[in-house]
Amino acid sequence: MGKKRIVKKGGEQDSGSARSARTLKRKLESGILFVEATYNNTKVCFADEKGGVITWSSSGSLGFSGAKKGTPFAAAKVGELIGDRALQMGVRDVSVVVTGVGAGRESAIRAFSGKGIGIVSIKDATPVPHNGPRPKKPRRV
Repeated sequence: MGKKRIVKKGGEQDSGSARSARTLKRKLESGILFVEATYNNTKVCFADEKGGVITWSSSGSLGFSGAKKGTPFAAAKVGELIGDRALQMGVRDVSVVVTGVGAGRESAIRAFSGKGIGIVSIKDATPVPHNGPRPKKPRRV
């Protein structure tokens, strides 16, 4: 189901992804973690202080499908993956911006902070309508 691993002659394993090789080159002290938790999926994006995306992942890209993508377990797996990538870059602390009302809001943040990266602040940027759309006209019978 996942990526096929190719065993090289030296005993090293290659997962075939160039993204992990790219993230090792960049060194950061702090960054911004964007968590978008919808009912159907959870997307986690790690960016630098200016907002430029460095790495991202979602529960769908990890192999979860259907209703399993929106679960807290899938969100935790995404948080762990992004936490590992951030640790390889030397990140010490992050600011978190959460968007959406899905089940994976909290579990993605908990899994990320479980890797030993400090969280400076958590901001909820979920858009909330303050008046809503115009109501329907009354029915004429």
